[in-house]
Order: sequence, then structure tokens, then C-alpha cells
Amino acid sequence: MSHVVLLGDSIFDNASYVPGKPPVIEQLKHHLGNSRKATLLAIDGNVTADVQYQMQDLPNDASHLIISCGGNDALQYSSILYEPANSVSEALSLLTNARLEFQTLYHQMLGHILKFNKPTAVCTIYDSIPDLEPIAVTALSIFNDVIIREAISVGLPIIDLRLTCTDARDYSELSPIEPSAIGGLKITKAICQLLNNHDFEQNQSSVYF
Repeated sequence: MSHVVLLGDSIFDNASYVPGKPPVIEQLKHHLGNSRKATLLAIDGNVTADVQYQMQDLPNDASHLIISCGGNDALQYSSILYEPANSVSEALSLLTNARLEFQTLYHQMLGHILKFNKPTAVCTIYDSIPDLEPIAVTALSIFNDVIIREAISVGLPIIDLRLTCTDARDYSELSPIEPSAIGGLKITKAICQLLNNHDFEQNQSSVYF
């Protein structure tokens, strides 16, 4: 029996944002059926550096790891968007520093995860959040570029949440940066598509959504 483990942040740990409706983990358990298990280790508010500590609770029979992190890291850098700059070059320099710092953290996180030798997939950061400023979407592309490059460099498949959660209804009414039950269902289906179709033994990146 395969056992899928969800790691990362509130993209997976969204129960408090969908009161009275099924969170991602419950929807995933339902879609996997009785032949496969799912466990939630992702924690609302966690950042990329926290994922390695979530792995301390990894079930012994875990067979697949799905990671969704980086959004909270991006939030920590969001003040950069409003810092004064004397030129476009100076503004880009600020974003470059943020990219390099995030790349180091994400690279270290993946290095730790891969030591467990489990089939692993990562998620990008979605960017169709209602009322998200265009400059924030541009900034998020920098973080997503890091995620995609790091995943491809080690042959991991990618769930591109930018293509998964594209409608305003995919986001929680309680907090627009969290997935709603509708968005959670789309995320669940993307995970199931990956689990059903990806050949992890080939060690090649593919994109699912």
C-alpha cells in the first residue's frame, strides 16, 4: 500500500480556512481510496527551512513525498516591493538578493529530503490570488523560477499550482492566499494525476496541474 505524505505549508494544511468543508488532506484521502494512505505533515505558517523538521515525523511506511512551500518565504520578502530605489537596476538588485537567499534555502531543503530516497514531487507557488498586485505576480515568478530550476536539476516532477488554481473561487473567503475547498479539490486531483501517471524511476521532471 502506498502512503503519500504532504509537506510544506497551508497550501496543504488549509483546514482552518475551509470551515465545514473538507481540507486538502481529507479530499486526498477520499480520492486515494482504501488502497492508498495519506498523511499531513505540512504546517500552516511554515517556511522552506521548516520542512526538514516536518520530516522528523515521517511515517515508516511513507512511499511518496509531495512538497508545497515557498509562499511564506515570499511573504517575508514582500516589503522589498515597496522599498525606494533610484533605478530599475537597483530595484532588481534587491530582488536578486532575495532570489539567491531563497535558492540557498530551497536547495538545502531538497538536499535534505532527497536523502530519504523517496519518490518526491514539488509544487510551485500559485499566483492567481484575488486582488494580488501585478508587481507581486512578477516577484513570485522569481521564486517559482527557483523552484522549477531546483526540481529539474534533480529530476523531480512538478505540480504547477499556477495552472491548477486559476479562478477566484479556488481561494478561501477567510484568507485569499489560502486554497478554498474548490481549490483544494483541484490540488488533490493534480496530486492524484501525478501519482497515477508519473514514472518516478525515470528520474525525469514532468509538469502536472
